[in-house]
Amino acid sequence: MAMVSEFLGQLSLNEVKYPTVVPAVNFDPDKDAARIETAIKTKGVDEQTIIDILTKRTYSQRRDIAFAYERKTKKVQLSGGSLQTMHVLLIKVRTLMSVSFFQGLGTDEETLIELLCSRSNSELVQIKSVYKDLFKKELHKDVAGDTSGNFAKLLLALVQTKRDEPSSVVDYGKIDEDARALYEAGVKIKGTDVATWISIMSERSVPHLQKVFQKYRSYSPYDMQESIVKEVKGDLQKSFLVLVQCLENKQLYFAKKLNEAMKSSGAKEKIVTRIIVSRCEVDLQKICSEFKSAFGKSLQETIEGHTKGDYQKALLSLCGPAA
Repeated sequence: MAMVSEFLGQLSLNEVKYPTVVPAVNFDPDKDAARIETAIKTKGVDEQTIIDILTKRTYSQRRDIAFAYERKTKKVQLSGGSLQTMHVLLIKVRTLMSVSFFQGLGTDEETLIELLCSRSNSELVQIKSVYKDLFKKELHKDVAGDTSGNFAKLLLALVQTKRDEPSSVVDYGKIDEDARALYEAGVKIKGTDVATWISIMSERSVPHLQKVFQKYRSYSPYDMQESIVKEVKGDLQKSFLVLVQCLENKQLYFAKKLNEAMKSSGAKEKIVTRIIVSRCEVDLQKICSEFKSAFGKSLQETIEGHTKGDYQKALLSLCGPAA
């Protein structure tokens, strides 16, 4: 599938948000477009102005700027390298960016696992809709065609978006029942009843599963993640682990991903860019907090030590000041 370049409207998700990028006040897309045009025409390109504008506007505002710029200049022109990738992603809605990463599903299981296991029901519903509009086919059919076995069954169960919405009523009986079922389908028996694991972990609400995993320890000598490692292997194991980590604490999961991507002297730019751009209007503020708690230094400090130039400036601007 060819790379996607169309624009889409912003998502409206009914979930608590901890954004680092919020709508700019007194927003004027024509004025911003004119400033970007001047910045591009400046000798050497005034990257700082471009960064200041694009990283301090929400997706819907960046979309309006893009349209205004295109009307004004009849073209889209941004500089090269890592910063160009950043600019392109900043102009795309989170949903559309996620859809872009689905292309060539079988070639990048790690990204596929992250996208399907970390997205909420609302986000997955939007992703499916966009995917169908762009490619004229169903996402679940492509997932089924590029994966197999229980790995495919888990991903397809997530794509079906059957997860319950959170309830104000805590059903302790159901929590105990599900915790016992997870134990009896895995650690307690020889082999693993993967279908039961998939059903419970793909259909129960997030708050419910958090309590289920806590209750699980009263039945099993291992926690849920340890049980997964003992019971299943390969991509299925990776998928269950990402799913459980995101169910327990999604922001900590992304903090760990960012830390892993910046452990070496450089940074795995694709991963860093994907996470920071896709989460800056959702929960990047909380990811920054989890990062500092887990690793003893701020995400911003880590970015400074593993990236450089305008790309670094753009990332830091998206993250906002360190707490």
